[in-house]
Amino acid sequence: MVSQALARKIRVLIVDDSASVRVTLTEILASDPEIEVMGAAVDPYAAAEMIQKELPDVITLDIEMPRMDGITFLRKLMSQRPLPVVICSSLVAEGSQALLDALEAGAVDVILKPRLGSRQYLLDYRVRICDAVKGAAVARVGPRRTLASRTVQPKLTADVLLPPPQERGIRTVTEKIICIGASTGGTEALRVVLEALPSQAPGVVVVQHMPETFTNQFAKRLDGLCRVAVKEAVDGDAVEQGRVLIAPGNFHMMLQRVGTRYRVEVRDGPLVSRHRPSVDVLFRSAARVAGANALGVILTGMGDDGAQGLLEMRRSGARTFAEDESTCVVFGMPREAIRRDAAQWVVPLDRMAGEVLKHCG
Repeated sequence: MVSQALARKIRVLIVDDSASVRVTLTEILASDPEIEVMGAAVDPYAAAEMIQKELPDVITLDIEMPRMDGITFLRKLMSQRPLPVVICSSLVAEGSQALLDALEAGAVDVILKPRLGSRQYLLDYRVRICDAVKGAAVARVGPRRTLASRTVQPKLTADVLLPPPQERGIRTVTEKIICIGASTGGTEALRVVLEALPSQAPGVVVVQHMPETFTNQFAKRLDGLCRVAVKEAVDGDAVEQGRVLIAPGNFHMMLQRVGTRYRVEVRDGPLVSRHRPSVDVLFRSAARVAGANALGVILTGMGDDGAQGLLEMRRSGARTFAEDESTCVVFGMPREAIRRDAAQWVVPLDRMAGEVLKHCG
């Protein structure tokens, strides 16, 4: 019975008032052998009727729709019958406050609606949306859900942007740097960690898998909640005490050292570990330039992005942490880091900030 359950395809219900988007999403999702589109609804009322007949594993949901908007439907769904929901909206391109409301209402992930573009864009988009659906399928929504491992397609490593670091210790400066990586469920996890940091905490660099333009709004939201200053990173930004830099969506971010100071490089490049920005890229750069002065933290997320980079950080002398399964929305990235012996400490989310600060010396 267990093996049959794991082998079953992820059944997805698409909710969007645009016929062309429903067709495009259906084609994209159906192209993945692990996903099956069980149906498409023109609005939340039609979706509710379909859900009464058959429960999907995941729902993709637009925000702007007639009769009832997506966020209202999401709130009703979470209060009555919690199901994993991936918001799929064009509003994300505007960094809309509505998308932050959607995450707070219970959405597992947020992605852009598909649009016409280059072949490479469509290929990257397919990877992004299929991974979002797979991550949502094993996410904890409401009552604890059974987490199941699913296959991951071949992917590029950080080698395409940076050579591996030397495993022997490197010459370091005294300034501490905290590097954090997260994916599915990470928006809330990051809030918990960053809100607990004092105003003069060591500089923090963050990769959270998010769509382009949405990271700026996310950073502004955190800036209003935290004692540390939070901003979306731009190329050349200094990493300094009391400051958090979040990698912009669709760009990699790497740590650089200039004399005795650190700054970030923000650049384009191929998907690494199926993501852009990639946690592996950030962690590898920290292993190369910060060594024992870095602390690496990997939080909730689907897949294995960051596991290899965290191992490289540990080998370079950094202190490394992974979120405990008990608090993860998806115990994918931390589990893989633990499996590779990359994490020295496994810590529940509510204790993560305190443990990291304790090891800052």
